Amino acid sequence: MRVLFITESGFEDTELLCPKYRLEEEGFQVDIAAPEWGEVKGKIGYTISANLSIDEAEPEAFDALFIPGGKAAEKLTMHESVIDFVKKFAELNRPMAAICHGPLVLAAAGILKGKRATCYYKVSDKLEEAGAIYENTPVVVDGKIVTSRQPSDIPKFMKEVIRVFKS
Repeated sequence: MRVLFITESGFEDTELLCPKYRLEEEGFQVDIAAPEWGEVKGKIGYTISANLSIDEAEPEAFDALFIPGGKAAEKLTMHESVIDFVKKFAELNRPMAAICHGPLVLAAAGILKGKRATCYYKVSDKLEEAGAIYENTPVVVDGKIVTSRQPSDIPKFMKEVIRVFKS
């Protein structure tokens, strides 16, 4: 299975790296896309290479989508190409996961309306404004969408992400 992570500079390091490595341990192929191809730097300084620009990524080429958090996710909501990609991916009815600020990207794409979701508590109002039913719990699964709040939730989050991605 092929999973696409969408991010940019300012990502929350643990929310990208821990899930990436955990998915790779399970045998998933992980690709990283950013608004532009090349190096992106995490909040605490870890650098990762985006092997695709979001404009090059084709939704049909991926089995699942993952959006890590941090300020990068808020910046991603400003890129029309990212929002278009997420909308197209949602139309394929494939699994998606987002943590911390990551659910803001799903909300900006209009796919959380009427869905249960969680996120970092300081941005929960933005999810509710987008029509999501906010739950302050470590992980929320609504159909094929898995959301989580913060780094400390990663063990519970990844258990559900792997389950949903494999189903």
